[in-house]
Amino acid sequence: MGARVVAIIPARYESTRLPGKPLADIAGQPMIQRVYERAARAPGVERVVVATDDARIRDAVAQFGGEATLTRREHRTGTDRIAEVAAGLDAEVIVNVQGDLPLLDPRMVGAAVAPLLDDAGLPMATISTPIRSREERDNPNVVKVVTDRDGYALYFSRSPLPYQRADGVAAGLGHKHIGLYVYRRDFLLRFAGLAATPLEQAEQLEQLRALEWGFRIKVIAVETPSIEVDTPRDLERARQELAAMAPR
Repeated sequence: MGARVVAIIPARYESTRLPGKPLADIAGQPMIQRVYERAARAPGVERVVVATDDARIRDAVAQFGGEATLTRREHRTGTDRIAEVAAGLDAEVIVNVQGDLPLLDPRMVGAAVAPLLDDAGLPMATISTPIRSREERDNPNVVKVVTDRDGYALYFSRSPLPYQRADGVAAGLGHKHIGLYVYRRDFLLRFAGLAATPLEQAEQLEQLRALEWGFRIKVIAVETPSIEVDTPRDLERARQELAAMAPR
């Protein structure tokens, strides 16, 4: 019998803004190790696997005692990469933990997994956190999300969302989407085979594919902020945060 909940971390070596990102040193450890160890501490997660296209990342994971699998290089997205690994697993729920979350709070993963364990009809879930600055709101690398009254995603965008009117309606800075997804395994394999959609291509956000094909995404709101490392500046912020957390 396989693990019921498996976390898979897609880790591609080439990155437009930050090549070699998974191996970037953060306070003495490669970023992929930081993410792996935090995912492994998440409530409910029984197994963690790194899905990578590069032997350097595979070897780095093996060096700290983790599990990694080499995947095909031609995958368009991280979802396609984890689907290749998930196809060979005996699991009910797959957690897609982005490899650029070195400050991931393990409780976030547990919070996102819980709805799928409670509702057998729910195909996928993700998380959001309040936006805390106008700089973050206006940054296209920070993805925003709005939900309906029951917490299901209405839309994701790189633009500020919702529109901020001068009269104060929709006051507040909105919510930031954290790149962590939980899928029912069978849905993940189906989702990876769906054709890309216009909004997905316009925003370069693959979660919009699920919405455009008519699937629900439960969004769990958490208060804990998390730095996603997309640029050298983000990497420096993560290094500073972890240095500040280190025991003196």
